[in-house]
Amino acid sequence: MSDGNSIINLGDLAKPATILIEKISNAVGVLYEPRRIRKKAEAEAAAEKIKALAGIELSEIQQRGIERLVHQEARKQENIEAITAQAATAIPLDAKTEELEEDWIAHFFEKCDTVSDKQMQSLWSSLLAGEATKPGTYSKRTIDFVASMDKKDAELFTNFCQFAWMIGDVAPLIFDVDNDIYTKHGINFSSLKHLDTIGLISFESVSGYKRLRLPMKILIYYYGHPTLLEFSKEQNNELQTGKVLLTQAGIELANICGSKRNQEFYEYAIEKIAKQGIIVSSLLTSST
Repeated sequence: MSDGNSIINLGDLAKPATILIEKISNAVGVLYEPRRIRKKAEAEAAAEKIKALAGIELSEIQQRGIERLVHQEARKQENIEAITAQAATAIPLDAKTEELEEDWIAHFFEKCDTVSDKQMQSLWSSLLAGEATKPGTYSKRTIDFVASMDKKDAELFTNFCQFAWMIGDVAPLIFDVDNDIYTKHGINFSSLKHLDTIGLISFESVSGYKRLRLPMKILIYYYGHPTLLEFSKEQNNELQTGKVLLTQAGIELANICGSKRNQEFYEYAIEKIAKQGIIVSSLLTSST
């Protein structure tokens, strides 16, 4: 903690985090000030308020309206600072924070300043940290999408993403929607239809999806663990990936949703891929 009411001591932060806070301050208002400056400003503001209200007689309903507005704005400020604090401590030293657009920041906080749930704040802070690290990663459309999500949708998508691999980009491997490997984690026909309806995935329950025109050898990854696939032909190979594709919003959010590796599913997916006539070279361990 810093000297005063600031929730982050700017002196303890690396340059990218400091730049982030400065940009947020420019976009949505001052977030952090030393105690002596803030106390002086508060005293001056209080004096001016007394002068301004001295000659005004307010009705009870007007007074309640003012109190409600002050309470709402204070709560919004708390939310903004909580999300900022998490993001500022998460961005790496090589973050390109100086390229972050203030218009994007203003739009971001316009959508999340009423979010007080800790789990949802974590999602928003990850989104902010990701954009601050590599500006252009998250579109305003994705921000609008996250703003429309409720906590249950976020939790469902996090559960779903434990079944995603990196095959060039993020690729969920949902082979059999009735298999216990999925259903015991809440992923079934109904939940997949819901994720499709809200725009996170494309669910094709009949024909499914394939990766086409693959070379003889490719590396795919499950939570950083590499697996080598060897096909029978020199080129134009295909890999069946199951019933689901991620939308653009789904791809962007999959990287920050907080999902965890599932060793049982890892082994299940390896088995399903091998049954396609593909040689799989990977260690079936519980490494993380």
